[in-house]
Amino acid sequence: MLVTGATGRVGRVVIDELLDAAVPVRALTRRSEAAATLPAAVEVFTGDLTVPESLDPALNGAGAVFLVWTAPPEAAAAVVERLAAHVRRVVFLSSPHRTPHPFFQQPNPMAALHAGLERLLAVAGLESTVIRPGMLASNSLAWWAPAIRAGEAVRWPYGAAETAPVDDRDVAAVAARTLFQDGYAGGDYVLTGPESLTQAAQVDVIGDALGRRIVFEEMAPEEFRSLSEGTAPSSVVDMLLAAWSAAVGQPAYVTTAVADILGRAPRTFRRWAADHAIAFTEGSGGSEGS
Repeated sequence: MLVTGATGRVGRVVIDELLDAAVPVRALTRRSEAAATLPAAVEVFTGDLTVPESLDPALNGAGAVFLVWTAPPEAAAAVVERLAAHVRRVVFLSSPHRTPHPFFQQPNPMAALHAGLERLLAVAGLESTVIRPGMLASNSLAWWAPAIRAGEAVRWPYGAAETAPVDDRDVAAVAARTLFQDGYAGGDYVLTGPESLTQAAQVDVIGDALGRRIVFEEMAPEEFRSLSEGTAPSSVVDMLLAAWSAAVGQPAYVTTAVADILGRAPRTFRRWAADHAIAFTEGSGGSEGS
């Protein structure tokens, strides 16, 4: 099995899941030095999605690919063509852009990119499985950990917006299961945590994990947009604000897909916060990519 995005938040755990299942694993990374961060049992290849021919050594002899897209959209057609020439199965980490809930229906360039890739995979005749995680629990590290580490209040817009954070480890476990087990070709799965929580409540849960109260202060959307300049594309900021605004006053979209595939309940956000408490006092969160 070839894992792209092998050092990212999800891809790195997919590797562990596959190794635990005694499945031979290959990893694709953009930088050769990334090999030192991966288990010795992993066969590491250097390649870049923007240079499709660089993928051939990793794809030769591979049975299936976990695809995390980290490149510009113009590279997609050539990469999918390369995949189709070498492998039969692809599990694609997409987004819930088809989900009938206002939170996921805001204008979103990433959703358009994912939709285009899904069409390319279908046209290429690959046996594809699409997994669509909702809000990742680990996003809270990037968003709120700096203030929490500094002992400050968490200031954030739309504290009443509800989401169902899904544990990155559950996403990785689903990805691995659908890669190495038969029966998931053609599957399309929206992955969520088990419960709907407001953003303010999520901060409270993190505070419980740390054994102290964390103050949540509502931030005006305009201030959030201003503070985000230079740190995130304006289109992403606009999408987030619109999504959170649309999510106020209604429960988050919750599915049973994690339990259906893994045969166990998904981890709660409380469990995730307890397991990652130290990351809110020291260290930093991961990012998707390789």
